[in-house]
Amino acid sequence: MRTREQLEKAELATLAPYASTSARSRGRAYPEAEAPYRTAFQRDRERVLHTTAFRRLEGKTQVFVVTEGDYYRTRITHTLEVAQIGRTIARALGANEDLVEGICLAHDLGHPPFGHAGERTLNALMHAHGGFDHNLQSFRVITELEQRYPDFPGLNLTYEFREGIVKHETEYDVVNAPTDYEPALRGTLEAQIASFSDELAYNAHDLDDGLRAGLLTEGDVTPLGWWQRAKESSQAEDEAFGEMLRHRIVRKLIGLMVTDLLTETSGHIERMTSASGGHVSVDAVRRWPSPLVDFSSGAHTLNRELKGFLFECLYYHSRVIRMTSKAARVLGDLFNAYVQEPRMLSATTRQRLKKLPLERVVCDYIAGMTDRFALDEHARLFDPHERV
Repeated sequence: MRTREQLEKAELATLAPYASTSARSRGRAYPEAEAPYRTAFQRDRERVLHTTAFRRLEGKTQVFVVTEGDYYRTRITHTLEVAQIGRTIARALGANEDLVEGICLAHDLGHPPFGHAGERTLNALMHAHGGFDHNLQSFRVITELEQRYPDFPGLNLTYEFREGIVKHETEYDVVNAPTDYEPALRGTLEAQIASFSDELAYNAHDLDDGLRAGLLTEGDVTPLGWWQRAKESSQAEDEAFGEMLRHRIVRKLIGLMVTDLLTETSGHIERMTSASGGHVSVDAVRRWPSPLVDFSSGAHTLNRELKGFLFECLYYHSRVIRMTSKAARVLGDLFNAYVQEPRMLSATTRQRLKKLPLERVVCDYIAGMTDRFALDEHARLFDPHERV
């Protein structure tokens, strides 16, 4: 059996000097003995996998509400795809794969039902009570809301893991880190990898789901620069467009994005290494003036084109808007009903009113729901023919 100490030595011997290592972690908020045969980051990752919040991702929207069909991506399939991309990037850069995978698996734990429509709705409902942000909600899930251990709240994950959650950042997600996590500094290389893996995954896979759903056609996507490059790389100029070709082009698209990211990031790391006289470290990554993990300027241009297209043609498609409008009404009705009559909440949920305001307790309860549970709960509360 390989012991934790041996695994920690293997990390120190094989990972890049700028990588986060378990043996040099800043530790946990509450002291506890470490596992005999798992590193701290491996243990963190596995604690996330066993949470209620992680299991509920199966029933939460990515783009299409779960009632639209079982073959579209949900929040959990998106999360697993982000983790796979993250591990690939981490391995190529000599970063800590376990830490990257763990952050990727946890980055959406705080997402409410019905995707970004649900987040916008809860943020509006909570405007006078501190607002709602899914990144900070993910942080609250791992530090407070998951109650699985008698000796501490949350999961008691390592500092580096918690930092990766509060500093998760994409073009849609802006960092709002608590002061305990050095908001003026960047996240570790692993945190940055997780953020870009998320962005890369949803760009490619939302495009794939839009095509599969028939909301987008090949003619719609043909002008996109990324699509043209991926199709050319697939050597499929004269092949009829169908399911197999769509799969191949999307695979090529992800490969092109990852390759660009690795090439550009490697150049940034080389510049940091040269500027520091070869003495690079995790702290040097945090203090570097710009993100080390990044796309090239050309890829950024292509990404902006793709995102603009997805917003206009997919996220604001009439069918998607109908779904999200219904979702907003459902969550608004639930929130107002619980606030007006808190005794409709379970006894366990009401216990939290001893420490938190009513609106925050209600918001936490709704944010933890799956799409289907929210719809069923709405029917139970508002349909007189539905059994309660």
